[in-house]
Amino acid sequence: MNVLVVGGGGREHAICWKLRQSPNVTQLYCAPGNGGIAGLAQCVPIKATDVEGIVRWAKENAMDFVMVAPDDPLALGMVDALEAAGIPAFGPRKNAAIIEASKAFSKELMKKYNIPTAKYETFTDLEKALAYLDAQGAPIVVKADGLALGKGVVVAQTAEEAKNAVREMMEDKKFGESGSTVVIEECMTGPEVTVLAFCDGEHLATMPSSQDHKRAFDGNQGPNTGGMGAFAPSPNYTPEIAAECMEKIFLPTVAALKAEGRPFRGVIYFGLMLTPQGPRVVEYNARFGDPETQAVLSLLDSDLLEIFQACVQGTLDQVDIEWADGAACCLVLASGGYPASYQSGYPITGLEQAGEKAVVFHAGTKRQEDGRMVTAGGRVLGVTAVGDTLEQAVAASYEAAKSIQFEHMHYRTDIGRDGACACRNA
Repeated sequence: MNVLVVGGGGREHAICWKLRQSPNVTQLYCAPGNGGIAGLAQCVPIKATDVEGIVRWAKENAMDFVMVAPDDPLALGMVDALEAAGIPAFGPRKNAAIIEASKAFSKELMKKYNIPTAKYETFTDLEKALAYLDAQGAPIVVKADGLALGKGVVVAQTAEEAKNAVREMMEDKKFGESGSTVVIEECMTGPEVTVLAFCDGEHLATMPSSQDHKRAFDGNQGPNTGGMGAFAPSPNYTPEIAAECMEKIFLPTVAALKAEGRPFRGVIYFGLMLTPQGPRVVEYNARFGDPETQAVLSLLDSDLLEIFQACVQGTLDQVDIEWADGAACCLVLASGGYPASYQSGYPITGLEQAGEKAVVFHAGTKRQEDGRMVTAGGRVLGVTAVGDTLEQAVAASYEAAKSIQFEHMHYRTDIGRDGACACRNA
């Protein structure tokens, strides 16, 4: 089969890496891809958000299947457009992808169907939002309603910090129209866990749990990022908690979307907080997480393309999905200054040596004409290793990362070494 993956980050590299292992994939393409993905797939120079361009190219080049990975093209309706062109596509349609594209929608869905989440209010009026913050106090969480590259969340420790966040979103348009509406939530406490789940509109199959590290610096300090590392599975996610989540969160979410006329086919990302009152939903995403995907897919023993096809065809309950025992850890190597300003174009060395000990997924890289790999983004690489235990996987990823060098390289030194991440509601 001719298969196209839409996207160009570390998550897409991991997806391409796993798809390349399928005997049913004859030709693999990625749009736009990156320097590392180019070693697995033919990169196509089309932006992931160019819906018309992707559909046109897929038709002209006889794609048998398309996997749409990032949130923006899903929210723009790329899957709808591909299906209209007669091309099978993995990912939710636009009306289901709204569970990520609008936090206000997802909160209302949870309220309507009694799915446990944080108490909240939604605002489109700046003064009303500020007055609400005066009444509630802190700590409190402020979220931009729309997509904001994983950075539209502020866990404010003071009322003034929360007010500044609201002003930046609503008045200064820090995130464009994504911040025209804000959701203000209570700050939940407890360890955070991510559970990704394949879904075919009716049936659901969960993947191993994982934990992301969002803050830029050790000890969960500094600004929120797209993710500085992840590990799987989470020691906090016990079989008892998993059973409770399935009963009260996972299956009710799938049923709610179906009941609303928005059947979800693709991957649902359940961001969970394990509070003293039980597990609650922090957020939904309508796709694979990044860098959780790099860790989780490293444990998958089944054919990823077959799973994707089952989700599209509504036959997920007929597929036996197998996962390896053990654990995986993905360590993100970032550009200095990320998530704020940073410079790119620095040569990267040591990739071959690191690749002997771990899988190095490329997130922000570019291969120059002379063959040299250079940095081309905030998150540059995801050094991913597996082991019989979490400790072994963590140690292997850090050992492999020692071989890699580029100017101003930055990474956390505590990924996977703290089983309970701090409260952040993000």
